[in-house]
Amino acid sequence: MITAPRRTPPKGRSGPRSRRVPPPRRTFAQRNRNRLIYAALAVVVIVAGAILYVSFTQKGYTCLTEWTPGPTPTTAPSATPHIGYYQDDMGRQHVAVGTNVKYTFCPPASGYHYNVPGVSGPIIPRLYGPNEVTVPQNWIHNMEHGGLVVLYRCDSSQGDSCDSNQQAALAAFVASFPNSPICHVPKGVISPVVARFDDMKFPYVAMLWDQILPLQQWDPTQVLAFFNQNDEQTNPEQLYCAGPTASPSPTDTPAPTDTAAPTDTPAPAGSPAPTSS
Repeated sequence: MITAPRRTPPKGRSGPRSRRVPPPRRTFAQRNRNRLIYAALAVVVIVAGAILYVSFTQKGYTCLTEWTPGPTPTTAPSATPHIGYYQDDMGRQHVAVGTNVKYTFCPPASGYHYNVPGVSGPIIPRLYGPNEVTVPQNWIHNMEHGGLVVLYRCDSSQGDSCDSNQQAALAAFVASFPNSPICHVPKGVISPVVARFDDMKFPYVAMLWDQILPLQQWDPTQVLAFFNQNDEQTNPEQLYCAGPTASPSPTDTPAPTDTAAPTDTPAPAGSPAPTSS
């Protein structure tokens, strides 16, 4: 049987076409998956950096004035001189963490504060180094429970060194801290908090609730004398025992429990008043 030869397609015409199915069209997200992942990571890094920047540049509190003591109180020769000064009470209301509080005096020996025990207030009693950030809203709650707070300034423009020798001396103070004078609360329960605070006129300040002892140089003996004479007498929340109430003492302002004050709410006004024995 003779078959006809296959005819060659005319020039310009292709032969039988293949029936290949084109690949499905990818979405924008599929085409740019890696770029989107890198962009998302960059956004996370930028946001985290911004949060850190704000946390270190925004104080979270405002000082209306830096506290200065008045004239030394006059006492009778037979009376025991009172160590330190009373500072007008600025209330004790709990505020939401992150609330910016205005304090009439800085450093404040009372005032609005946070209420997350062990985290934001009362905070763990220990030495906080120059690069560890605390705010008054943290350690005011320690004083409310009868704790001692020691603040040191770290301002190079004021001649403050904040060197290793200073930190070693403060660490030794914390390590050898005694029990409280009335309730015999051991160190590490509520006292002492030692932290950096630059918004004050003195290189060092020791504080109990409504009481303040300014120091031009570090003197642990004087700080302990202040603590032993005045601790657990003016703090409004006596959790560890029923301590006596000192007189004259600044009027304590009762506060609703766990009630947040508005942001930037000023504390009650007042003026520093030295005590008389």
